[in-house]
Amino acid sequence: MITEIRMTVPVARVLAALVADPTGDHYGMELMQSSGLPSGTLYPILARLTEAGWLEKRWEEIDPSAVGRPARAYYRLTPAALPVARRRLAELHEQTRTAPAHTVAKEATA
Repeated sequence: MITEIRMTVPVARVLAALVADPTGDHYGMELMQSSGLPSGTLYPILARLTEAGWLEKRWEEIDPSAVGRPARAYYRLTPAALPVARRRLAELHEQTRTAPAHTVAKEATA
């Protein structure tokens, strides 16, 4: 079960990056690049989304000393969260759309 989250612009950016490839596993650096968010903003959002049931988190199974880097945490939208994320992003897009130019021009002359 997922709980409701506050849809901020940074949250929307993270969700949009995840919805773009809903079956893929995404790690922090990739999500920072696709969302344009710094790590200090991204990781608290990922933690909040995971706690709310929107994301599944799993750790990469590697030997860090053999690979020469730490194991990555991978994130993926849960099946229950995917349609909700798509709907919430569509609602946000609809709310932030600008009026067509001809409508604005008519209102200005009225």
